Amino acid sequence: MRIVMDGTRIGSQADLHRSLAGPLDFGPYYGHNLNALWDRLARDVERPVEIVWENAEASRGRMGDEAFEAIASVLVRAAEEDESNAPDERLTVRFT
Repeated sequence: MRIVMDGTRIGSQADLHRSLAGPLDFGPYYGHNLNALWDRLARDVERPVEIVWENAEASRGRMGDEAFEAIASVLVRAAEEDESNAPDERLTVRFT
C-alpha cells in the first residue's frame, strides 16, 4: 500500500492523524496521538506500506518545527524498526 500525504493540507497533528487513520484502517478506537500512532505503525499496519509526505516543508511551516519533528520521528522510527525485514515486509517513509 502507498499513502501519499499532501503537506499543503497538513497543518496540525490532527490533520496528520486524519490523513493516516483512514487509509491505514486504524479503526474507531484510535487515540489520535503520537503514542497511538506508534502503536498502530509498529504493531497493526499490514506490510508493505510506503508513506510519502509530499510538500513536507509546507507542513513544517504551518505546524512549527517542534510538532513536525515529533511526528516525523515517530514515522522514521517505525520505518527503522523494519529495515532488517524483507522489502515486502517493511514500512517505509519518504519526505519530499
